[in-house]
Amino acid sequence: MQLLILDALNLIRRLYAVQEQQHQDSDAALAATSAALTHAATRLLRQFQPSHVVAVFDGAPQGFRHHLYPDYKANRKPMPAPLAGYLGQLQQDLWALGIDALLSDTDEADDLIATLARTLSRHGKPSVIVSTDKGFCQLLNPHIQLWDHFKQQALTASLAEQQFDLSIAQLVDYWALTGVSGSAIKGVPSIGPKRAHALLTRWHSLDQLLAELPSEEKSEALNKEHSTVLKHQQQALLARQLVKLVDDIELGFNLQDLRHHSSTKG
Repeated sequence: MQLLILDALNLIRRLYAVQEQQHQDSDAALAATSAALTHAATRLLRQFQPSHVVAVFDGAPQGFRHHLYPDYKANRKPMPAPLAGYLGQLQQDLWALGIDALLSDTDEADDLIATLARTLSRHGKPSVIVSTDKGFCQLLNPHIQLWDHFKQQALTASLAEQQFDLSIAQLVDYWALTGVSGSAIKGVPSIGPKRAHALLTRWHSLDQLLAELPSEEKSEALNKEHSTVLKHQQQALLARQLVKLVDDIELGFNLQDLRHHSSTKG
């Protein structure tokens, strides 16, 4: 089996942004988005020929991350009202292609996606996550790949490790140190990508870094950055908790419920 997972709002919002620029009339932009989504989903089904497929939507505006950190995603532009009111129709468009929608009142779409992909991976089954969100790179392994529909590019674990020059296992700690601006997650002050990379190359993980004290054996610059992380360790640990995807949500349904039946297959 192979599961195709659509990060639905990631896909829809990008399709709508294009149509909004091309159509001054809101109704026309929405109708064009509907057509574009149907075209994109049909293409994805033909490309991957999945045995199972699901479109995961965000149904939890205030999940556990908002309670831990009220500024979480505070810098995100809200969904345009016309599009928000049209999501039901877009879900129906996907349903017509044999793609069911998954959303939760309590869990973010990213965590639902992580749970689906990791559940299959533990059983040696492949899944493809359709999204431009690099946060999913932390999930990549031989059974999970990330597909950018707009660039028509696959991102595998080996390619991501080449891009970041870090192991997949280090990415959450890397983002804990640098922060994630797109989600308004603050990392450690003055620790950017280059310094975070140097720290993780030396200590391999945030836990190992925090367990050791600065010493004369290391360079002055490295000691200074190490001390900075130690000083702001609570901020780093919070950032890690916010960045790390939850992969053990009780889904309440059988994966066989996601089996795909459609004329686009075959």
